[in-house]
Amino acid sequence: MSDQAKTHSQKPRVGHPSKDPPSKTEGGAPGIMVRKCSALDEFHACVGLQREIWAEEDLELEPSTMFVVASITGGQVLGAFDGGKLVGFTMAVAGVRNGAAYLHSHQTGVSAAYRDRGVGRMLKLSQRDDALARGIRLVEWTFDPLEMKNAHFNLNRLGAICRRYIPNLYGVTTSPLHRGIDTDRLVAEWQLDSPRVIAAIEDLAPTASNAPTTIEVPAEGELGKQDVKSTREVQARVREEFTKWFGRGYAAVGVRREGKGTAYLLAPWSDF
Repeated sequence: MSDQAKTHSQKPRVGHPSKDPPSKTEGGAPGIMVRKCSALDEFHACVGLQREIWAEEDLELEPSTMFVVASITGGQVLGAFDGGKLVGFTMAVAGVRNGAAYLHSHQTGVSAAYRDRGVGRMLKLSQRDDALARGIRLVEWTFDPLEMKNAHFNLNRLGAICRRYIPNLYGVTTSPLHRGIDTDRLVAEWQLDSPRVIAAIEDLAPTASNAPTTIEVPAEGELGKQDVKSTREVQARVREEFTKWFGRGYAAVGVRREGKGTAYLLAPWSDF
């Protein structure tokens, strides 16, 4: 990919504006630049945008100090800027899995006025570039299995896979985005330099179609019409099915529209 978003691996300078050159991503939103955040006012802006997007009570917000810690301990805080205005961010913390460093992408959010314009993709591709520049080959994050727009983005557009399902990871939160139900989460595994991921981000991957088995989820519009009890029943079924198939060595490798909803495509998966 030519003209990918470029970032630098120097340790951020907390309290001072970033001097890293702004980055651009091919096919991204015109006028939006992605770069590292390093100044305290930039971290405060991330907290403000977090409050706008998730609308949680203050006790559940990640404080600016968490962004500072992520930026100086091998994690990432990347911001998407429209001029001087922060319109999206991604924050990741450093981790170790199977003896190798990886990044856990804890939050990625885009202001409502800038959604569906490619800003989220710019942030994720910048995250990938920065990780690979530092020798990190894996990024993971979690997402709600019932949010099929996110599932399409993560699996079809970015080339991630899912092999783990975590029931009620964060408990029931105050965010209206979480519908008042358990925060069940799929874990997205993004193997940054794998042929699958490269094909997906280069828009060369075939459209997801067939798989040995599927897990169907109602359209998000239909879920929005249901009461909490009905949504919990859908969640319980989805949880049971994912747990069963993951236990048999399957992975979620894509999604496709099916009937009035969307289906996860699952196939046997091995790292060997």
